[in-house]
Amino acid sequence: MAFAGLKKQINKANQYVSEKIGGAEGTKFTEEYMEMERKIDLTNELVEELIVKTKEYLQPNPASRAKLMVSTKLRGTGKTHAYPQPEGVLGETMVKYGGDLGEESPFGQSLIEAGESLKQLADIKYALEDNVKQNFLEPLTQLQTKDLKDVLHHRKKLQGRRLDYDCKKRKQIRASALHPGAHATEDDIKLAEDKFEESFNLASMGMFNLLENDVEQISQLAALAEAFCEYHQQCAEVLQSLTERLLEQKAEAASRERQPYEPKKLCELNLPVMHDDISPMVESGGAFYNGGPAHCALFTTGAPAAPLPSPVRSPARGGPNGRGPCCRALYDFDPEN
Repeated sequence: MAFAGLKKQINKANQYVSEKIGGAEGTKFTEEYMEMERKIDLTNELVEELIVKTKEYLQPNPASRAKLMVSTKLRGTGKTHAYPQPEGVLGETMVKYGGDLGEESPFGQSLIEAGESLKQLADIKYALEDNVKQNFLEPLTQLQTKDLKDVLHHRKKLQGRRLDYDCKKRKQIRASALHPGAHATEDDIKLAEDKFEESFNLASMGMFNLLENDVEQISQLAALAEAFCEYHQQCAEVLQSLTERLLEQKAEAASRERQPYEPKKLCELNLPVMHDDISPMVESGGAFYNGGPAHCALFTTGAPAAPLPSPVRSPARGGPNGRGPCCRALYDFDPEN
């Protein structure tokens, strides 16, 4: 049996090379069969693309998809929703900083409201993901891994049996030309022809049934559209409610009485004034006092200080040595020069 199988594979390879290189003609299929083959190949391609593009729609970030795939392979599928939805990430950020601003901040409360609504959108997106996987992706995967796989298997088997049949028929023609009246291979040719016919009918029937099953494919597409519609309706309801609450909070914030800002004096801040080699002291009335109540000297001195001289050199008044005082000291000191 092993030798017979090896011989059959050699015959198939010989026929294939003869057709591709030697110009030998093989058995031609019908136009109907060739058209079904074309449509099946197209269906196989579109199913694969639909699965890939639908997953990209549900999980658009390629880096997060790769991270999720690696995590799933390492730890299994214990976590149901590991993909970070962007609405949820943004919502968490708003809730965090809204809480940091405090309950007395209207903007902080609005941030919390918006963040919670965005987290609801993330939950709705997770529900959409589950719905699409169950009602659209799983049937497509079943179609790809079972129905299409079976049809392609029958087509491949048909191709092998056709090569075997054509090889034996070509050998019979050659043997008849060399030895007229020889019928040594008639039984082999009949057996190969029967197997070829059987595979042809199986492949044709499989492709025909698959192509005629448009109702199931359309129902899956309708389920996808229904899932999208439900998702967007729920998102619209959440966003409409959020918009109404934010407009109410905006009106409340606009109607609040604003307290005017009152500027503070330095003395009211109780800040010690630091000097180079002197301990912190409080300025008062042009002098320093360690401890005790002090008045704001910078703001309550009797006579105003003279303005600083302009950096532009002005003409001398009353001769070269006739300059008057140009500034006023805040405290007494002994000049070094």
